[in-house]
Amino acid sequence: MSTSGAPTLDRPLAREEKAEQVGRLFVPGRPGPGSARLEVARQVWALAWPAITHMFLLTLVFLVNRAMVGRHSTTALAATQICTTLTWSIISMCSATSAGTLAVVARSIGARDRAGAVAAVRASLVFAAALGVLVAGPLLWTKGAMLRLLFPQADAEVIAQADDYLQIVLPVLPLAFLEAVAASALQGAGDTRTPLLAASAGNVVNVILSALLIFGWFGLPEMGLRGAAVGTAATMAIEGLLLIAVLSARGSPLPLFRREGVEHRQRAFRDALNRVLRVSLPAFAERATYQAGYTGFVVMIGLLGAAAMAANQALVSIESVCFLSAEGFGIAAGALVAQKLGEGNPREAASAGRTSAGLAIVLLSAFGLVFALVPRALIQPFTQDEGIVALGASSLYIAAVAQPFMAFAMVIGTALRAAGATRAVFVVTLVSSLVVRLVVTWLLAIKLGYGLVGVWVGSTADWMVRSAMLGAIWARGRWREISV
Repeated sequence: MSTSGAPTLDRPLAREEKAEQVGRLFVPGRPGPGSARLEVARQVWALAWPAITHMFLLTLVFLVNRAMVGRHSTTALAATQICTTLTWSIISMCSATSAGTLAVVARSIGARDRAGAVAAVRASLVFAAALGVLVAGPLLWTKGAMLRLLFPQADAEVIAQADDYLQIVLPVLPLAFLEAVAASALQGAGDTRTPLLAASAGNVVNVILSALLIFGWFGLPEMGLRGAAVGTAATMAIEGLLLIAVLSARGSPLPLFRREGVEHRQRAFRDALNRVLRVSLPAFAERATYQAGYTGFVVMIGLLGAAAMAANQALVSIESVCFLSAEGFGIAAGALVAQKLGEGNPREAASAGRTSAGLAIVLLSAFGLVFALVPRALIQPFTQDEGIVALGASSLYIAAVAQPFMAFAMVIGTALRAAGATRAVFVVTLVSSLVVRLVVTWLLAIKLGYGLVGVWVGSTADWMVRSAMLGAIWARGRWREISV
């Protein structure tokens, strides 16, 4: 996790130039004598694979805890479905502010304005910490009342255990938000490996601590779901604190404690916060819109019965590999596009976006081919019920068709956000999630009776429309002129 060799901003010019190289440690500035396209592809992959692995590890914390809790108690597993879903949704939606962090930091790095990048990181971290307190405080204060309101059909014991989990996890929510911002800042500066290392350390702690406390091994108290909460909270705290420590270190490529006058620092803080929020607020609205659309989507799946719900859970778990891979390529695209725009090279920014999307399409199309060739073999590890296997397999053929569209939409969407076009992406999400997905799903799955297949046709229609709209925005090219 070391970033040694990157000087602070108050050192001589020669070391400042060295800091530029460290900030681009995984993003060399110009293609070599070989093919320019291959050079861009190499840059994208160097950024993408750590980002993809980082996303997998963040998700793995919840999956591992869910698996261990399921072996401990059925009631605890039911409570896990509520509290971990709620926690993940909150983190996912509120960490949308990190879109502004990546955009401003990467744009500043590209423009060789490292002081501006540092100011953006400071402003983002303060905002993230304040947002974490504002979100966690009311949820802690309600003491389960909100859970009873959101899940009125759940048993009292399930609600009680879910509330116990949240009472342990919510106090460290500000650190989870800080981790998201710090990771985006480092990714924007060209370092996707440090967030990966922090997530790796957090996962090791989570597995060990959760196992010990869930089951009460080695004389420790048997805490069940509360043990999983302790593991999750410790992981959030460790990852957040590690990344803050990296940014605070003397050799950081984005040194938080640069020496400067108080008045200058305050002015730079205000300017940077305004820049970050101009990008982040539409991204937050987009994430909220997506969550609203997805909630309606899940409600319709619930109307199809238990078998459809079980099959859908297996399908979502299988497709998550594709989703996280596309998200990793999106992070690479966002960092490169914003850096190239900061350099004043919109043509290279466009090339980085196209190359990232192309690589994601190739990878996810390969996954889609596997979906189509062996659908039953992919579903069977999740259930022994032949009816559920058959239902899931028929829907997996539809999911295979969706993969290249999802790859393009996710990567180009992230690239546009990094370029500052978050309002345009918000409008696309509004149309595709709340109109296309919900209308097509209701019409096919509920009205015409195609069931789970209709659900996945609705999802695929969403990705197709989203790809077409985002592709048109990208091709029009106005994102190249947006000031961040």
